[in-house]
Amino acid sequence: MVNQYNRLDVWLFGFMLGLIVFGLLAIFSASNGIGQAELFYKQFAWSGIGLMAMAAIYYADHRKIMEYAYIFYAVGIVLLLLVLFFGTKVAGATSWLRIGFISLQPSEIAKVTTILALARYLSSDKTDISSIQGVCMALTIAVIPAFLVVLQPDMGTTLTYLSFVFPVMIMAGFNVYYLLLLIMPFFLTVMGFFNIYLLVFLSVSGFVLLFVLRKGFRFSQLAVTLGGFAGGLFTMRFAGNILQPHQMKRIQTFLDPMSDPQGAGYNALQAKIAIGSGGIFGKGFLEGTQTQLRFIPAQWTDFIFCVIGEEMGLVGTMTLLGLFLALMLRMLWHVSIIKNKFVELTLVGFVSLWFVHALINVGMTIGLFPVIGVPLPFLSYGGSSLLANMVMVALALNFHRNKRNLGY
Repeated sequence: MVNQYNRLDVWLFGFMLGLIVFGLLAIFSASNGIGQAELFYKQFAWSGIGLMAMAAIYYADHRKIMEYAYIFYAVGIVLLLLVLFFGTKVAGATSWLRIGFISLQPSEIAKVTTILALARYLSSDKTDISSIQGVCMALTIAVIPAFLVVLQPDMGTTLTYLSFVFPVMIMAGFNVYYLLLLIMPFFLTVMGFFNIYLLVFLSVSGFVLLFVLRKGFRFSQLAVTLGGFAGGLFTMRFAGNILQPHQMKRIQTFLDPMSDPQGAGYNALQAKIAIGSGGIFGKGFLEGTQTQLRFIPAQWTDFIFCVIGEEMGLVGTMTLLGLFLALMLRMLWHVSIIKNKFVELTLVGFVSLWFVHALINVGMTIGLFPVIGVPLPFLSYGGSSLLANMVMVALALNFHRNKRNLGY
């Protein structure tokens, strides 16, 4: 038994626990004194459930994880379909499925299952990554759950689904140049929701990037750039018909927060005030005025970074971001030592997902991105999100425990 426990990667496990502790402290502070103390206890309970799930996964047969990857993926798809028919609407999106006294957000669980299925497909010896069929199949695996999430509708979660696709495909051996050819029209079309100046800048930058990657002029470079630009002009012209009113409002207030300081721009403005007021060392635990006086509603969810910024200051936020960085680097270290393609692709998918989540969440609280409702991994209130993230760590710990059987 001693040898078994010595195989545990205590660094990875410790970084995760540090992030969870940060989250519990912030949730306790944000919900303190408003009659919602149960939020802290619920999150604490989910932490315990997550640890039990981690123990089960840690001692599971590592061969079954890959063998059942497609089955896990199918379960995730079924849960997303059930949400569309039997889901509960919260904050404008039908994202929750109530099972007894538990509310589950299948989109969070499906992120893990989608990464596993994508890694299983791309690690197969039968997959030809140089063929159009291989590219299309890999994209289809990710697009199906993303499309079901769009129908909820939950655009923030949809973006995070697409975050891990290209890093995993690049790790699998796909040519970066051709992947950019595929993604650029879609990317520029999405950028059309913002403004013409940004669209022009990104179109020119994209063309230059493609030119550098493949020296010399190619018609395909010009075609995808012009196609993406045309798509951006289309979404710019018909944005009001495509997006929900609250989504359009978020984009407008991102470009100009003062256009609606008491409405759609309120949270973004108050978030920057809270973080800026924290100074170097913060105002102290339970002493943040923006937090304790509830200037930001439901601050324990997507805006939990504001609580840490105000009450723990620059030191606290840098410690938090340092833990995130350490967690991701430790995961990438596993990628470098475990010579198993399925494991490599799975862990790269996890790191990509965490990175984009943290980037968007922190970015929207300091005004770098529009408010799109993306939780901060391990910290934001929500049992489904916390459980999914802990499962990812558990899978990495399982792979580490069995690294000699996987290839070391």
